Amino acid sequence: MKEPTRVHLAQHGTQIFFYNNIRTNQIIYSLTRSLNNNTSLKQLPFLGKKTVPSHLRKDLWQPFCLVSFPRPSQGLIAYRRLREFRRLHETSYPLSLIKQSNGNLHSTKKRGKILMDQKANSVADLAAVLLRAEDNLLRIGQVKREADGETEQTEMDQETEKEMEKRREEKREKRKKEMREKRIEAKEKRTEWIRRLQKAGKKSFRRKDPQPPEQGGVEGVKISWANLLDSEFAQQWPEAVVHDGLARHRYTAAFPLKEQDGERRRSGIETADVPVELLPVSGGSSVPESRA
Repeated sequence: MKEPTRVHLAQHGTQIFFYNNIRTNQIIYSLTRSLNNNTSLKQLPFLGKKTVPSHLRKDLWQPFCLVSFPRPSQGLIAYRRLREFRRLHETSYPLSLIKQSNGNLHSTKKRGKILMDQKANSVADLAAVLLRAEDNLLRIGQVKREADGETEQTEMDQETEKEMEKRREEKREKRKKEMREKRIEAKEKRTEWIRRLQKAGKKSFRRKDPQPPEQGGVEGVKISWANLLDSEFAQQWPEAVVHDGLARHRYTAAFPLKEQDGERRRSGIETADVPVELLPVSGGSSVPESRA
């Protein structure tokens, strides 16, 4: 497995890759473009016989969507919440979901198929995560405005208009000074973090954002869909989120190439000459690469 580069470490968390199983509609979340067999298979719960594959097959798992965030902290928080929401879907589902119309439970095989289908739930969960981030930003702004309004109202009752204007001017100057100091401090921290990362080579460090991650909102978030119609699984999306299509290229199943007598021969069934672009997957497997 390749070691992560400095660029990958700096951008870790800015993108969340969704992969979909075309047979079962299972969904895998990944912070990297390449899927790892061990870590990816841990996301799939055991729901019965043959519900968890032994390895990822590149012809079954395809790109579903790509979510891009302006800051790594926003992506890491969204990734954690997506995993938590899906665990609830898999363990705290209503019994009516696995019951027949006559009240009897479905067979074990049927129940496994129903619970494995997390395609619609993953889209709804993504929308809920982004709406929650937007609500946090609006709530914080509202609390600040209310606090400022109460303070100004109290001061108005006690002081004259002239004195209040003077105090407002002092507050504005104080805020400007604090913002300048914060920008300088953030720039120094960023410079120090880059210097430490360059000095340590490929060793990773936890990046600290100057701005709290909960206050990031959804400004600058972009979702690239393999099929734009999949976004309709969610009832509502934040207005600031940008939806776009995910560029795809034709590919065929890759067969191992063998060198024999100076000629390259395909083992197995012959396929058409179509460009193949695959993503390496540790453990001897690969999945198709998407161009986002």
